Amino acid sequence: MNTAGHSEATARRGLELTPFRGLRYDPDRVGSLAAVTSPPYDVVVRPDGLRHLQSADPHNIVRLILPQATTPSERNEQAARTLRRWLSEGVLTADPDPGLYVYEQRDGDGMLQRGIIGALHLSEPSEGVVLPHEDVIPHVVADRAGLMRATSANLEPLLLTYRGNGSATATAEVVERTAEQLPLLATTTEDGFSHRLWSVTEPADVARVQSDLARHQALIADGHHRWATYRRLRAEHPSPGPWDYGLVLLVDTARYPLRVRAIHRLLHGLPVADALTAVDGLFRVRHLEVPLAQALEALADAAHAGNAFLLAGDGAFHLIDRPDSDLLARTIPADRPTAWRTLDATVLHATLLDHVWHIPEDDPAHIAYIHDTAATVAKAERGGDTAVLMHPVREEVVRDLARQGVTMPRKSTSFGPKPASGLVLRALDL
Repeated sequence: MNTAGHSEATARRGLELTPFRGLRYDPDRVGSLAAVTSPPYDVVVRPDGLRHLQSADPHNIVRLILPQATTPSERNEQAARTLRRWLSEGVLTADPDPGLYVYEQRDGDGMLQRGIIGALHLSEPSEGVVLPHEDVIPHVVADRAGLMRATSANLEPLLLTYRGNGSATATAEVVERTAEQLPLLATTTEDGFSHRLWSVTEPADVARVQSDLARHQALIADGHHRWATYRRLRAEHPSPGPWDYGLVLLVDTARYPLRVRAIHRLLHGLPVADALTAVDGLFRVRHLEVPLAQALEALADAAHAGNAFLLAGDGAFHLIDRPDSDLLARTIPADRPTAWRTLDATVLHATLLDHVWHIPEDDPAHIAYIHDTAATVAKAERGGDTAVLMHPVREEVVRDLARQGVTMPRKSTSFGPKPASGLVLRALDL
């Protein structure tokens, strides 16, 4: 294994990718393809982003991936009814032939990413074919499992990465040749990303991709909870069967490196003043009367020297760094690799949340995980809460820990760009 947490699978079976009949929106039945897409369910900023997506089009995919009702069972049944109605009305239609799907994302800054979407066999963890690098939150897995059971569908692909050999792979050749053809769909979402999708149905091309991927392992870049959900549901259903597979996007990071960003925390019910009082004498605290961009630059500078966090929510920014070494020794488990013990996420969860602020990390009433930096700050200021802004972890650290089989604290990283939800779905009863 050389980079990005991936390696060749030599003595064991590698990735098994299978064609499927994708469910896709009929462009004649919706306002626009862009208006029915959504970021992945855990990236949608709620409730503001949810309302925005719901109002974009009555058929926006968010009505399936984040249904709104009073109880979980009502939400899941609502999503199932909505999916059945859209299928009966022809809003969503199944492609006639099974295939793999080439997916392209491009932004205005010259970033280009291409990958291949398919149904991946859910190999046993001992085989080491798919490498997780983060812990999961049990109630989130239970929530996703309930939704998948009710809809009998994989509503959005998770993002996996693997390491090919530059351009000299069969998969790369099929992907690039396919991308020269007319796409099944092309749209540009409001974030400025353009999206294109093609199907690969020629048996020889499918076989070449399958043979090539069978020599590889993959790292979960985004979608740990959905992966855990796939595995839970596989154990619940007879095998062999459709639940043996899960919808994924595979990206070769030898050709298309991903970006790594941080996931921030919003601590409900903890005013910034109380958070600062609690860390007094345990961390160095510096108050910054600067805009967000400059505060993040200060965080990046401090992160080069050690653990550092940016607190916000009271109209200013507060940089806390240089944690007391005795405090770390008391609060961080000693039976893990040094790279894990020194992660910002480890120090945040084991030291600050558990021992200093006494915030239960599994309770959504006390903590939220938000990808958008400005949104995290704004929500903290509106609610009188504390935003904890994180600096991104280095990709090589993710790689090394995944290779050792050591998982990072939950929501430690955000790889991207993430696939847009709503471009292709997988119904398990097709």
